[in-house]
Amino acid sequence: MPPCRVLFICTGNSARSILSEATLNHLGKGRFEAFSAGSQPTGRVNPYAIEELKALGIATEGLSSKSWDRFTEAGAPPLDIVITVCDNAANETCPVLFGDFVKSHWGLPDPAAAHGAGAAIAAFRRAHTLILYRITALLKLPVETMGRDELKQALDHIGSITDEEADA
Repeated sequence: MPPCRVLFICTGNSARSILSEATLNHLGKGRFEAFSAGSQPTGRVNPYAIEELKALGIATEGLSSKSWDRFTEAGAPPLDIVITVCDNAANETCPVLFGDFVKSHWGLPDPAAAHGAGAAIAAFRRAHTLILYRITALLKLPVETMGRDELKQALDHIGSITDEEADA
């Protein structure tokens, strides 16, 4: 059985979606294949994202900031799930993708918006803690046998998990 292919999308594809892609590829080896992209990619991965991943022993090779357009072109990998991780609370515009996949929203504040090294390190750690919690919940789902509606409902529930619940 091929792996479940998941695309994480945010605005700049430099932090949240990168953390999500690398973490799911690390923890979901064999069952999942993760990608990331942005609606307005910055063209570079935030160094604090790389630092956070390396601190936990998660591979960073091959991570890059790229446009979600890449996943709509001929020859793009077929996707099973698309998860937006932009922050609606901050009036960030999430891209809209059309296709035959299950869509969900796992909003996260943008850690790249933090100013100063100490604040940035803390913001990336906080964001990645929530991402780890949500991805762990995703890994517990029997995605291979779930129907689309059931999967959508489960993914939406995971996306509603807050910082406080992840820290508990």
